[in-house]
Amino acid sequence: MKTAVRRRARGSAAGTAVAGLLLSTAGLSGCGLVSGSPMSDDVKPGTLGGGLPLKGAELTVTSKEFTENIILGQLMGLVFKAAGATVVDKTNIQGSIGAREAVKSGTADGMYEYTGTGWITYLGHERPITDPQKQWEAVRDGDRANGLEWLPQSKLNNTYALALNDAHYKRLGVKTLSDVAELSRKDPGAVTLCAEAEFSARNDGLPGMAKAYGMNIPAGNVKKMTSGVVYTQAAQGTSCTFGEVYTTDGRIKAMGLHVLQDDKHFFPNYNAAPEMNAATMKKYPQIAGLLAPVTKALDNTVAQRLNAKVDVEGQDPHEVAKDWLVEKGFVKDGG
Repeated sequence: MKTAVRRRARGSAAGTAVAGLLLSTAGLSGCGLVSGSPMSDDVKPGTLGGGLPLKGAELTVTSKEFTENIILGQLMGLVFKAAGATVVDKTNIQGSIGAREAVKSGTADGMYEYTGTGWITYLGHERPITDPQKQWEAVRDGDRANGLEWLPQSKLNNTYALALNDAHYKRLGVKTLSDVAELSRKDPGAVTLCAEAEFSARNDGLPGMAKAYGMNIPAGNVKKMTSGVVYTQAAQGTSCTFGEVYTTDGRIKAMGLHVLQDDKHFFPNYNAAPEMNAATMKKYPQIAGLLAPVTKALDNTVAQRLNAKVDVEGQDPHEVAKDWLVEKGFVKDGG
């Protein structure tokens, strides 16, 4: 399969909602066909799934189309499979709205979603909640009216950040975004930024960050490019000193980049959590206990490692997910 593009909808999705939904139902192909393909793995219970609590259940998992979310969708499906369920794989739906609508409508039973996306994009709030737990609770409570149940979140927080290569990191001595702001005021020419066009225009991206930190970054110092090129250019450090990155991207470590601390907590929290169809949870409440240990084990370090296996090493997201579950002892490979 082809390596998935690492993207995630942020902020208001009104302009793309219809397009995303139409695309999601148009028979797109990828790791999991939107029309659904059965998970045929011979996985057995490990520390999870003993007694086959989902025996007889027919469950469908979904995801968005970027690497990390596909892996998370595969994790969910494999856990259900090991617990005795028949699982249909509808991961890799193009567009956030399409995947969410599948869970809302019952076309799919669950996916891993991000709390910041839930709070800002779907529930329509402009300001994120700084405390991760309180934001999750607010999303959980707010989405119940939509027939969705959010299970406890992970420490995996796939949010925005700025990063730079080792040479610039040592030369400039910056460790936080406040340090970048101070540098920009003292020497505006020293702060050049490679970023996606969307980040450069969003209030929860560059404009808001610059305002919150008092950064002085001239428009000519911002170079807009695709996500993959941002990482390459930040690693080279010639076109730009800093690059916009996602905190769980496997290329951060692979390219030797240093992520700067968001010391004023400007960027929203995007903690991954299972977003489940409420009717499914009512029918199979045991799902919560099956997913809890997996979700608890997920953090940025784990995500970077798993994402790198796909985005850097070219492995299949399904196999990456399966290998990690077996490594952790959650399931056993019966093959």
